[in-house]
Amino acid sequence: MIQKQKYETRRPKEKEMLFGLRAVIEAIDAGKVIDKILLRRDMNSAIGKELLSKLERTTTPVQRVPVERLNQFTDKNHQGVIAFLSPIDFYRVEDIVQAAFDEGRAPLLMVLDGVTDMRNFGAIARTCACVSADALIIGARGSVSINGDAVKTSAGALHTLPVCKVENMQNCLRYLRDSGLSVVAATEHTDKIYTSTDMTLPLAIVVGNEEKGIYEENLKLCTDRVKLPMTGTIESLNVSVAAGVMLYEAVRQRNMINQ
Repeated sequence: MIQKQKYETRRPKEKEMLFGLRAVIEAIDAGKVIDKILLRRDMNSAIGKELLSKLERTTTPVQRVPVERLNQFTDKNHQGVIAFLSPIDFYRVEDIVQAAFDEGRAPLLMVLDGVTDMRNFGAIARTCACVSADALIIGARGSVSINGDAVKTSAGALHTLPVCKVENMQNCLRYLRDSGLSVVAATEHTDKIYTSTDMTLPLAIVVGNEEKGIYEENLKLCTDRVKLPMTGTIESLNVSVAAGVMLYEAVRQRNMINQ
């Protein structure tokens, strides 16, 4: 006997969701910030096609799922679509970088390449806020969802820290590099120790997925690679710890030249 797939998920508060085809279409038209949309896999109605047409002109991630998954989130008539509202606004990377240069500062950015654990994301966001990083950059797909739990995990840091959600991470890294930033990857695929790179320059620090690290295509676009020394039997640090070490090394170096 074939068992149906089970879906286990936290049911978000209703204020974090919109459901129903017309309600979601109106939210898109009104410019609401939507983190992601779940759409019934066999959706083929006329109004469903209208929604898909609108979504093609946005960067909102859309997942086609069986109706059983949608039913996990609400008992009401969702009509085959649920939109998860973002509790924060997103910023353009270009605006963040330009603002820092206009103020005569070397920007400090943290780039998360595929970080999916909400606790890691929240911890990194909090550290970014503590060191006054200019922004946290994530991908529109393959990254953690920013919801009320993410804000809580960050201890409220996401209310003050600019977050940029980019559709194409490789294009983002190219833009940062072409704008004069040093794009430094924290990776074990190097012999260079993190303290030996100049972090007083305009800087974007890149850390990767909890299991796979930085994706190879993105790693190739980084201008420098550094590692944190490991002398024990464990092969790698938790990504939020590694991000914190890198950020505070940048702070240390920048404080040294300002003394």
